[in-house]
Amino acid sequence: MLHDDIALRPLLRSCRSVAIVGAKDRPGSPVDGVGRYLLAAGMTVYPVHPVRKTVWGLAAFPSLADVPGAIDIVDLFRASGHCPAHAREVTALAAMPRLFWMQSGIDSPEARAILAGLPVTVVSDRCLMVEHRRLMA
Repeated sequence: MLHDDIALRPLLRSCRSVAIVGAKDRPGSPVDGVGRYLLAAGMTVYPVHPVRKTVWGLAAFPSLADVPGAIDIVDLFRASGHCPAHAREVTALAAMPRLFWMQSGIDSPEARAILAGLPVTVVSDRCLMVEHRRLMA
């Protein structure tokens, strides 16, 4: 688990794309605010939702495996109990993301264990928007 600003700053700086799992563009929702912030910050955003066809005017993808581009960050807006399944999805990707990010209030020791030993940094219980804004300023 990464909680070191000195290591997190260059890692975030090197990331250009983010898959937001649980993406919804419902105004006022945390995921909507984070998604819009990341788009405005110049990130390539891939909304991932099993049912929605579009989010933020972008095509949405039913799973991480369906995302057509490279993913630097997997940002999870799902309950902790769903995180292990998404960690297993990450292990099946052709290219590993740099960060597996569980948003504020979300943590999964099981997901961390699944990703242990892989070149994926796991962050939990932190808001990607807050940390990006703070460290990229």
